Amino acid sequence: MSAGRGTVGRIVSLVPSLTEAVAVTAPGLLVGATDWCAHPAGLDVARIGGTKNPDVRAITALRPDLVIANEEENRAADLDELRAAGLDVLVTEIRTLDQGLRELERVLAACGAPRRPRWLDEAEAAWAAVVPEGEYTAVVPIWRRPWMVLGRDTFAGDLLARLGVRNLYAEHPERYPKVPIDELRAAEPGLVVLPDEPYRFTRDDGPEAFPGTPAALVDGRHLTWYGPSLAEAPRALTRALRAAHC
Repeated sequence: MSAGRGTVGRIVSLVPSLTEAVAVTAPGLLVGATDWCAHPAGLDVARIGGTKNPDVRAITALRPDLVIANEEENRAADLDELRAAGLDVLVTEIRTLDQGLRELERVLAACGAPRRPRWLDEAEAAWAAVVPEGEYTAVVPIWRRPWMVLGRDTFAGDLLARLGVRNLYAEHPERYPKVPIDELRAAEPGLVVLPDEPYRFTRDDGPEAFPGTPAALVDGRHLTWYGPSLAEAPRALTRALRAAHC
């Protein structure tokens, strides 16, 4: 498979979920990944910094045939610097599940995957079979100090909507608005959804800010990653939503 400069044999990934997707589908092609690329476990590649502060010199030294990135997770200035160094950069845009499935297929094809992977078929089938167990009005914090929540046009928001969760800030003009805690409480959500990334909400850190409101603690990988975890995400997220109301 060509990426504009010949056969792809060396890949650097700047996105944790894409790192997992490539490593599982085309083992051996990844030569570099960010410090945050924790899956699959035991991934043995060069580490090239974070998603927001990659080491361009280190990436260039790896001589990748392709660098894979995302318009939200990675900074345009860093991607421009990589291009200026003569590297091919594939940038994804993923704001809905359907878009995510298409972009995953595009990335894997660009990486030379010989066929559509089974996990991608399983992910598509799992989400197609989703039947919401209920309807919830919710706020979905992703950070505190200051409080930030999911707003409009987010991948995580689309997944939750498919599970029957109506995000009270889905029409906000910003994608990740900062909202004071008093305003979040005043919105009177029927549920607060607390992922463990990017901020690590736990039973002892997050629910206490919403007294009397059921809290669903969810695995951030199931809520925000687009990759092999998508196949198990509907079941895991549904289980977390159900537990919040027990």
